[in-house]
Amino acid sequence: MKQALMYLSVALMTLPLGAIAQSSAPAPDQLSQDTVDVQHVMNAYHKAVETHDGARLASLFVPQGGAWLNVLSDPAFAHMRVVKPGTTKIRVSSYQDFVKYVSQSKSHLDPQHDHLTIQSDGTIATLYFDYVFMVDGKPTNKGSETWQLVKGENGWRIATIIYSSNPVGV
Repeated sequence: MKQALMYLSVALMTLPLGAIAQSSAPAPDQLSQDTVDVQHVMNAYHKAVETHDGARLASLFVPQGGAWLNVLSDPAFAHMRVVKPGTTKIRVSSYQDFVKYVSQSKSHLDPQHDHLTIQSDGTIATLYFDYVFMVDGKPTNKGSETWQLVKGENGWRIATIIYSSNPVGV
């Protein structure tokens, strides 16, 4: 063991100065902290939706750009084409439209999430999870959802939300 440590020490001394510190991945402790911070964004999102706090909800997003895509599942799309022939499978919207809905709704909104997976390198992050969107205690929509987040000067912000849409009762 002592001899192995000596060889390791010699090998490390022969590396160019700074080679050890040039890893592009953050330290594991930093990744853990960043994941906690991303979870805090998700918790703040839920709280803002439940309390109809549009200003707080809007502050969680990158102010410029971003995307909000709602994609109907194949069965939901087929049903909606019968009910409303002009329906498109992919609906492009914005976080501003969702903020307006949340702010103006008189209903109790409760987005529920399960099977959450977070991946991050400390600068960008992806969340993937299953959701059920509850309105007044009843499920209205369910599917899978993914968020892309970026870490800027003011912490983590949501850049993109894409979700599959399976309206309940369709």
